[in-house]
Amino acid sequence: MINPHRVPLLEARQLSCRRDERLLFTDLSFILHNGEILLLEGSNGSGKTSLLRILCGFRQADGGELLWQGRSAETADYRAALAYVGHADGSKKELTVLENLLFWQALHTAGDYSLEQALHKVQLSGFEDNLIHTLSAGQKRRLSLARLLINAYPLWVLDEPFTSLDRQGIELIEQLIADQVAGGGAVILTSHHDLTLTFPVLQRIHLDSWH
Repeated sequence: MINPHRVPLLEARQLSCRRDERLLFTDLSFILHNGEILLLEGSNGSGKTSLLRILCGFRQADGGELLWQGRSAETADYRAALAYVGHADGSKKELTVLENLLFWQALHTAGDYSLEQALHKVQLSGFEDNLIHTLSAGQKRRLSLARLLINAYPLWVLDEPFTSLDRQGIELIEQLIADQVAGGGAVILTSHHDLTLTFPVLQRIHLDSWH
């Protein structure tokens, strides 16, 4: 049972967002603790990606506030604790698979996986020397997931992480998410894919309800 008195990992208070003259959502609030998952749902244009951008600090909310461990999320500590995987894979095209991982590894605190273990986990062993442009869309997606393993991030923010993946890839991501929350981390994601694993604490926010 969740202890209501412990400090949330991330808390959103009455967030609102406009795009051009259209209100995407307003008065949106949630509390996310360690070991929890927040699934953002909604129709196209409902504001899912805009909300993720606000949570990652890529844009300001038009109202409300975001707290990280009880304090303002507008800090370097929050940005260092968060890993974002969006539609773009974020890799450097002129580098190899291994060179990209080495670059990412140098930027943050080391995680539980070595480079070799991470590549094996995401089924990219043997592709270390491949340039990024030689990879398929699914392989690029797997590479972006390897970044989550080689660095320690308490919070993952994933925008449609199952895109371009086959069934095996989808099962892989679900297991990575399960491992993240079992280890005390938290995950926020958008997805049109129904999660098949049973998670202890899975919150859902349907953004079509927050206009």
